[in-house]
Amino acid sequence: MFKVVTNQEDLIKVFIVRGIVFIEEQGVSYNIEHDEHDYSATHILGEMDGEPFAAGRIRAVGEYAKLERVAIRKSHRGKGLGHKLTDFMVSVAKEQGFKKFKVHAQAYLAEFYRKHGFEVVGDMFKEAGIDHYLMIRNDP
Repeated sequence: MFKVVTNQEDLIKVFIVRGIVFIEEQGVSYNIEHDEHDYSATHILGEMDGEPFAAGRIRAVGEYAKLERVAIRKSHRGKGLGHKLTDFMVSVAKEQGFKKFKVHAQAYLAEFYRKHGFEVVGDMFKEAGIDHYLMIRNDP
């Protein structure tokens, strides 16, 4: 269902999911959605029956693994797949040696990330015109 992207075809699928969710649904500019970190991040793809439905990327930011561009297509929401994707991304980051994690969570998803052990740090801020919180998780 979820895998680390290791080839260009799967990376294209990641970008398709992100385009649908962030550019089409949320109105984020292409120039913001795709950035220089796409070349160095670890990308995650979710597929069902050959159809891409989920994406995310993990990026090293100091001692933290930052979960970014976490997206589930509308047709697959409400089925617990976002929780499974988040768990998978954290497990991949742990395999990379990380024990600290952070995410810029869209404000309406703060409770979602709390269920995964993340805590809000600081005040709400705007990113790509959308309200976000910085959320941190530190594992022992």
